[in-house]
Amino acid sequence: MGDFWVFGYGSLMWRPGFDYLEAHRARLSGYRRSLCIRSHVYRGTPERPGLVLGLERGGSCLGMAFRVCGSRAEEVMAYLRAREMMNHVYHEKRLPVRLDTGVTVEAVSYVADRTHQQYVARLGLDEMAAAIAGAAGEAGANEDYVRNTIAHLRALGIRDRWLESVAARLSTGPSAPPPRAP
Repeated sequence: MGDFWVFGYGSLMWRPGFDYLEAHRARLSGYRRSLCIRSHVYRGTPERPGLVLGLERGGSCLGMAFRVCGSRAEEVMAYLRAREMMNHVYHEKRLPVRLDTGVTVEAVSYVADRTHQQYVARLGLDEMAAAIAGAAGEAGANEDYVRNTIAHLRALGIRDRWLESVAARLSTGPSAPPPRAP
């Protein structure tokens, strides 16, 4: 395998965890960043699940693409699969992303599995905020995850107004009860 690209849309953007040759802002068309995965361990519990990011169909997503040396492919892919695929809530895909240089490359991407029991669809902003508020797991508070994501996105020069709208509801208090765990 020659050099290859990895697309990050969440924590992978600022904490990839692997060596890379270059990094670029990149846009993935046809998918959007979404709080569509229930977290029962890292940002919630089975009794009080939180929500974490996944890629869902529709729109586009601005993130980071990392070019990885082909000689590190086996090592990096093993790391990514251990990090992203431990509960099989994502599908590993190779999707075209457009780099900020104007070049389009194929990148390893992790897309939400709509058939997985932890996947949630079509929650409103208030429902998301209610699920996030007060949820916490091994990696800390779910609210911190959302706010940290926004702060890191901004540091990379990326605005996500939808995610910012969810965070704004955390500050004002959601009006809907949290969704039940499946």
